[in-house]
This record gives sequence, C-alpha cells and structure tokens, in this order.
Amino acid sequence: MPGSTEHPGAAGSLDDALGVALADTVRGTGASIGGLYLIEEAEPVLRLVALCGLPLAFSAPWQRLPLTAPVPVTDAIHDDTLVSVAGQEEMARRYPRAAAVLPYPFALAAVPLTGVRRSWGGLVLMWPAGRPRKISPRERGHITSSARRMARLLDDAGRPPALPDVPRVIPVDATRHPAQTGLAAADYLERLPEGALALDLEGRVSFVTATAARLLGRAADRLLGTRPWQSLPWLDDPVYEDHYRTALVSRAPVSFTALRPPDQPLTFQLYPDTSGISVRVLPSAERTEAPPPTGARPPVAAPTGRLYQLVHLAAALTESVTVRDLVALIAHQILPAFGAQGLVLSGVDAGRLKITGYHGYAADVMERLDALSLDTDLTPAGQVLASGTPAFFADPAELAASYPEAPQISGKQAWAFLPLIISGRPVGCCILSYARPHTFTADERAVLTSLSGLIAQALDRARLYDTKHRLVHELQRALLPRALPRLPGLEVAARYLPAGHGTEVGGDFFDVLRLNDTTAAAVIGDVEGHSVAAAALMGQVRTAIHAHATAGAAPGQVLARTNRLLADLDSELLVSCLYAHLDLSRGQASFASAGHVPPLLRQARHPAAVLDVEPGPLLGIDPGDDYPVTTVPLLPGTTLALYTDGLVELPGSDVTRTTTDLAGYLDTADGHDLERLIDRLVRHTTPGQHPDDIAVILLRASRLRGAPA
Repeated sequence: MPGSTEHPGAAGSLDDALGVALADTVRGTGASIGGLYLIEEAEPVLRLVALCGLPLAFSAPWQRLPLTAPVPVTDAIHDDTLVSVAGQEEMARRYPRAAAVLPYPFALAAVPLTGVRRSWGGLVLMWPAGRPRKISPRERGHITSSARRMARLLDDAGRPPALPDVPRVIPVDATRHPAQTGLAAADYLERLPEGALALDLEGRVSFVTATAARLLGRAADRLLGTRPWQSLPWLDDPVYEDHYRTALVSRAPVSFTALRPPDQPLTFQLYPDTSGISVRVLPSAERTEAPPPTGARPPVAAPTGRLYQLVHLAAALTESVTVRDLVALIAHQILPAFGAQGLVLSGVDAGRLKITGYHGYAADVMERLDALSLDTDLTPAGQVLASGTPAFFADPAELAASYPEAPQISGKQAWAFLPLIISGRPVGCCILSYARPHTFTADERAVLTSLSGLIAQALDRARLYDTKHRLVHELQRALLPRALPRLPGLEVAARYLPAGHGTEVGGDFFDVLRLNDTTAAAVIGDVEGHSVAAAALMGQVRTAIHAHATAGAAPGQVLARTNRLLADLDSELLVSCLYAHLDLSRGQASFASAGHVPPLLRQARHPAAVLDVEPGPLLGIDPGDDYPVTTVPLLPGTTLALYTDGLVELPGSDVTRTTTDLAGYLDTADGHDLERLIDRLVRHTTPGQHPDDIAVILLRASRLRGAPA
C-alpha cells in the first residue's frame, strides 16, 4: 500500500496488531482520525484503547462510554451496521451531546467489530471537512473489511487484550522525502519575509524561524516545546486555542488575526495534516494572499469560541427547572448570544402547538399563533417538527416563498425554526427571530441545531416538573379545609403556602372547627417529611382530631387519642401539632401542644409575646404519652397567631430570635384586616422565596352579644 510503513511489533502482541490495523485503516480510507473501542467485560461500557491523529487530551470525554450513550459508535454496535454522519449539521441534529463537545466541521463513520460469537467493540473514523458528504460503496466496503480484520484478530486471541487506563496513541506515518534534508528546508524558510512555525499534534512548537520569533516577540529557544497560547500571554485566550482545535479536527486550513501588544496585529494561517500543523505568521498590514497548498481549501474562519459558549449554555439549560425558568434563560442568554430579538417557545399538546412562553412579541400576535394545528401552513413550525430538520430564513422573501402569511403576522425579518425532538418524539418548537435580515452561517446553524436538542430536553423536564408541582399541591389543598366556619365573636383568617421549590407534597395542615355557638377549636400541625405518605398521614391526623374534638374531648385528650391512632397506623413519621380550644362565653383559650412551635398572643393594651405553652412529645413516639393543657384569658380584642415552623425556621437564622421578632412585628402591625395581616406576617419573615411549606391561622376574639362587659 503506498505510504505504508512497517510498524514495530506488527507480528507481536495483540495490542500491537490492533494498532497496526487501526493505522492501516486510517491511511487506507483517507481518514484523518481513528479510534478503536473495546467492550469492557466487567460492565457494559466501551473503552477507547487506541487513537490515531488526535492528541490524547482531546479524547478525555470519549475514553469511557456507556453502551447506552447517544453517540454513533454505540448505535453501530447496537444495530450491527455502519453509521455515517455526513457533516456538522447532521451530527448536531442526530447526536446533539457529541456535537456540543466537538462543534467542528468533519465527517464521521462508526462500524461494529462483530466476531463469530460476540461483538468486541467498534471503530470510529473521522475525515476532513472537505470530504464528499456521502460514503461511497467502495469506501463502505473498505471500512467494513477493516473492521472484520480487527474482529478476526480478537476472535483468534479468544479474548480482548488488557484494557489500558489511557488509550495508546498510534502514529500514522505520512509520505516523506528523505533526499531533501531538514537543513535545506530550514534555510529555505529563513529566507522568506514571513514567519513560519510548526506545531505537533499536541499543539507544541517543534520548529520556529528567526522571523517568526521576532514577530512573536520571544526568543526561539523559549518557544520550542511550548504551546503558543501558554507561552505568549497575549494568545492566552480560549478563542485562539479553539482555532488550533478546529484545524486539528477538521484538517482544514484556518486563519485568524490576533493583536500583539501594544499595537501590532498578526495574521496566523494554519495548515494541518496527519503529523502536525504548519503556521504562517505575518503582520496583517503586510499580508499577501498566497494560494493555499495544492489540494487544500482556502483558509476558513474558525468557530471563535462557540464550543465554550455552547458548553456554557448547555450547563445553564440543565439548571432551568420550570417552563418559566427556561423561557427566561433563552430570552436572556441564548437570544443575545445569537443576536436575536424574538422568541416563541411552543409545546406539543394534543396535536397542537400551545405557546408556553414568548419574548419580543405583542400579546395579540401570540393569541393568533397559539394552539395552531401541527399541520398548519401558516408557519413552518409543523413542517420542521414533521421532518426533524431546522429551517432558517434569512429574510421575509425566503419565508414568504413557502408561507406567505407568516412574515405579515409578526413583522420580524429573519427566523430560525428549531424542532424540539427527544428520541424521535416531538415535544415542541423554538423560534428565534430577528428585527433585521440575518444570514445564518454554517457555524450558527450547527450550534443552534445542537441547542435545539438541549432545549427539547430542558422543555420536557420543565413541563414534567410543572405538571407534577401542580398536581401535588392540588392534592395537598384538597386535604385542607375548603372554607373556614363563621362564629359570632370570632374572626378567622388562614393561609397555606407551598414551598418555593421542590415538587413533593408537604405535611403542613390546619383546621378551624365550630363546636357550638360559643366554642371553637383551631388546630395546626406538621407531618415529618415531604412526600405522598406525609400527605396521607396528614389527612388521617386531621380527620382524627376533627372526630375527637367534635365528640367533646378536652384538648389534652384530643392529642392523646390521636397519638394512639398513630401507633395503630404503625407509621414511621412523627407529627407536631398545636390544638387550641376557644371558649368565647367564658373568655378563655386552652392549648395542648405536641412539640409544636408556640403561638403568638396579642391582647388589647398589652404587647404581643410568644405564648409559653407547656409542650408534650411529638405524636407517634409513645402511645401512652399525656399532653398537658395551658389556659389563658381570651379577652375581646385578643389576637392569636398559630403557624408552622416554615414561618420561623429559616436557613442561617436563630428560631428563638426570629419568633421573638415576629411577635414584635405582630405588636406594631395594623391588625384591622386579618387577611392583610397574615400576608404581612409571611412577607416579614420570608420576603422572597420560602424554603418550606407555611401554614398560618389568625384568630381574633370580639365581644359576644349579651356577654358581660
């Protein structure tokens, strides 16, 4: 084979034989990069054991892959067939996670190593960006025969080799001309008016001319063996390293300009091959356009930091919890990143696209576009969902050619319609729009296509979260009283507020019972934990207290009998509870507490204070526990505040101090309207998002008709 070179150990160990086969395959198929994966026997993962054409550091995200990972090589193994990806856009559409880490122009093929009785692993090949988009039948035959050769080597050995901790880097020997000495080449380069560098595949400087050293402002001996973005502070920017990565992965020439302090712009032209990268360095003011090397494409612009931007946005998308969070994230981070001004995010619902959020549009426009059928011809949204392929329109004329009414609806001038699809299932559509015409570069299209996969997953998670959040809190509200009783001489207000985050059901509960014309009972409590089990137990405790109280049991007996019920239920959850019996005719209130936070009491012409109620143990500890009763006067104008610990137990605060502060606020706050007062109390302690559920009851005694003054 032309260009083949005998490898050391070619007839030796299985490791060496597989390395030779990989290098021969890379050369024979014209690939620039190759990777050999073997299946670990101990667990269902793929291990990268040999690598050609890339630095070892580049392989870090790919060295161990679960067999369920959404990447081409796992699909090839599962389906026992060759999987090809023609370019960057297709990679972004089919394998968004892989495209997010490698947003560079290249083509790829993956093929399984299928032996006589088992699958040994897979082979991955990558080609430069200039390669024809489709694999020819001849190329397909060459790739599959190479894979069969490797599988036969493994079949003959009967077992895979010992898998290394890191893959072996296999050199791919390129054609050289031994008659031409290195000294002659160096002399030739030194005579040129421009600078010349050579980088190895790891990015280290292996050769530098005197002119290049002068232009870069550093002696040659201080550059050799270093990476330019590490040895030259003014190149220490991820953007410049990304240019090198682009040239290395795509094997296509790359050009960029950087400013050498204080005021000298330098142009770098990178020309990669299988052994390294040749770099031309020249002042941009003196730049002369030389033709690219024979057979190479003209220099192309690198994706200037898109990799880092995409990784950042991907991480942000994983943090969005609700649909509202997701809309805000897209509006505030993704739109500015791509220079867009408008957003419409829709979810698929019963064959229609329901708008879940928007930005940069008038409400009446959204009303017209909401709940469109998936087969609508008003916009391309339904079509991109059906095809799974994004649609980009640079100006209204492009869009109007297929959808005449669409540009007139919104008044925007350019659009990106991104289908949101998970495992072949459409979940929605994301539309980015522009106030002016906008030409979408290949880089933008690829990155936006990658983002559409990430947005789809984020939208699916957010909708699931919102649905679950709504259901669990509707369940909890169903277990709480629908209305509070009216009783002469007693004003009542109550509030239940779910936690500001999380989707589990809380165990906070409250109830107000009318026992007769002059007596009432109020109960508030908290079941341990946040779960459906806690909610179920809360409903049972509330029912038990209701039954014992209406049967005429004294406050201490109400809690004691409920405690015995918990023992019979054999629940592992504990319950705190405060029970108050209010006798308006006698003007007194009696309290029994099962380890609950104490109530607040504000009497007319007396300062508000924390009421000292003698506590009993939590419900559910010992069925024989007794609960002492504390009785206080209930004079006209007295206000009682019963609440759960979510109101006063706040991260980083002292409960006693918070409770005392809350009593002081109750003393000074306007208490004329109990509904407003209860809202003020909550806002006073938790002005933002409250971390736990909160239940509050406010009770105020007034004078009964006919009662003694």
